[in-house]
Amino acid sequence: MIVPEDILKFWFSEPMSKHWFSSTAEIDQNIRDQYAGLWKHAADGYLDEWRSTPEGCLALCIVLDQLPLNMYRDDGRRYSTEQKAVEVALHAVTQGFDQQLTNKQKAFLYMPLMHSELLEHQDTSVALFDAAGLEENLRFAKHHRDIVRRFGRFPHRNGHLGRESTPEELDWLASDEGYRA
Repeated sequence: MIVPEDILKFWFSEPMSKHWFSSTAEIDQNIRDQYAGLWKHAADGYLDEWRSTPEGCLALCIVLDQLPLNMYRDDGRRYSTEQKAVEVALHAVTQGFDQQLTNKQKAFLYMPLMHSELLEHQDTSVALFDAAGLEENLRFAKHHRDIVRRFGRFPHRNGHLGRESTPEELDWLASDEGYRA
């Protein structure tokens, strides 16, 4: 039985932390092999009891927001538990759990808000990263918010989610400003 501490130990370990934002196919496969079942349990609500502690909320955010980005890099499932992760993050903030975490941990607790396509969540993300003094994360949060403010969504997700891109989105994606995920 995997517990929140197992997720935190894995995610914040030296080998994994070096690959948070630059994964490899091997790491993605390893995460899929180890955690796909856990992710499914979390998606189905079987790990909701983790929401009762700061560490549990953080672990649940990692399972629902970060792990699918690795496990399902090439399809829309990577975003399928994003909203549930946002709910956990907002719950943790409302409970003051974020104030019991380190800054590195707070970054991953707040990240589901930065990944949301709702402008309200983007604004909350920026405010939280700013209040925590997480300058590097704040820079990315503002960038994400600007994209959602401009397009109402993340254009780089369109292909994975079967959405048609607008001409403006296609121009942006082809520019130096655009990016793909």
